[in-house]
Amino acid sequence: MNVLLISANIEDITMVTLPMGLACVAAAVEKAGHAVKFLDLLSAEDMPAAIEEAICSSQPEAIGVSVRNIDDQSMDSNRFLLDQAKEVVNLCREFSAAPIVLGGAGYSIFPERALEYLGADMGIQGEGEAAFPMLLERIEKRRGLAGIPGLYLPGKGLQGPLTFIRNLDSLPYPEPTTLATDGEPPTSVWLPLQTRRGCPLDCSYCSTASIEGRITRKRSPAAVVANLASWVKSGFTKIFFVDNTFNLPDSYAYELCRRIKDADLNINWRCILYPGEVSRPLVEAMAKAGCWEVSLGFESGCDPVLRGMNKHFGLKEIREASRLLAEFGIRRIGFLLLGGPGETRASVEESLAFADSLNLDALKLTIGIRIYPQTALARRAVAEGLIAPGDSLLYPCFYLVEALQPWLPETVARWAEGRPYCFFK
Repeated sequence: MNVLLISANIEDITMVTLPMGLACVAAAVEKAGHAVKFLDLLSAEDMPAAIEEAICSSQPEAIGVSVRNIDDQSMDSNRFLLDQAKEVVNLCREFSAAPIVLGGAGYSIFPERALEYLGADMGIQGEGEAAFPMLLERIEKRRGLAGIPGLYLPGKGLQGPLTFIRNLDSLPYPEPTTLATDGEPPTSVWLPLQTRRGCPLDCSYCSTASIEGRITRKRSPAAVVANLASWVKSGFTKIFFVDNTFNLPDSYAYELCRRIKDADLNINWRCILYPGEVSRPLVEAMAKAGCWEVSLGFESGCDPVLRGMNKHFGLKEIREASRLLAEFGIRRIGFLLLGGPGETRASVEESLAFADSLNLDALKLTIGIRIYPQTALARRAVAEGLIAPGDSLLYPCFYLVEALQPWLPETVARWAEGRPYCFFK
């Protein structure tokens, strides 16, 4: 079959965001014997013209549309982004009669409601590398769609139980030529790579379980480094490991760093660390392997608030992680997520003072926590009457302790004003 895959994301806030997830699906579809046309709308100057050209040149028999973001996750700006994806679906309808299939991280959080809102023919929640080729085979052979994992149909709901691929090494990697860098040389673009999927930590507000599940699944370090080498050969030298918790498990992360160093790839990379288990041997290995920057998502500088978020670390662990990273010359970006359950004026002031004491290279401050379905935060919001029990939460809803308004935004804005390393939204 001829298949057109479209990355609907057109947001470019802090860096060029390459659609690696959709590229992985493209690789799996090609492996299954189909012809793939790949369109990244972030690099398109004229979206309607780009979609029309892609459809006319490929004559697709199926169209996949990847939805990355539902909104900007900012309580202040509160930008709803699904209308951009809706325009993509409508343009595909205008130029083609092929069935339109939704996927992507944003879609997977709201599979039924987003399918209804966007008006597509079907959608796949979770990983598409196995389910989408299976769907294409059924369409090609005109067979029923029952049993396809994670597949949703309008008005008919889930057709097969959501499942996650256990052996990630069985999945093909995309070719570097799949991803365009919008005219930028590859050496200036941060390439997103994922070595693990799934997270068992169950932070109170996190949507990862809806996208990747709760069981950690890993690609082998040898396979990761071999793939890295192919990207480096194509000119990419900046890597962003987008794993939710790069340091978990520690033994895996250490082995990966050892192999990166031994391969002498000469790359700079960044990652996201869980502050609870950051060992000295691992940080040293990260530095030797080319780690340049770490996002240290500690979210609060108050132990009771951290416990309320179901974080399995405290201030002592955060401080030690920050100290180790600084010792080995790795840049540290900290994150504070203020205003959630249990937050008070005293806890806010404690968090700000704690973050200040770490002497971070950068600190991002966010007020209000986006509420996602099937999370502890959503259940609490229902119990407190902030949202209705049946609310799909597709439209952005935020948790912010009412007693902190308007004090919290005003206080944080004043505090950040005199600290140039702070970014406040």
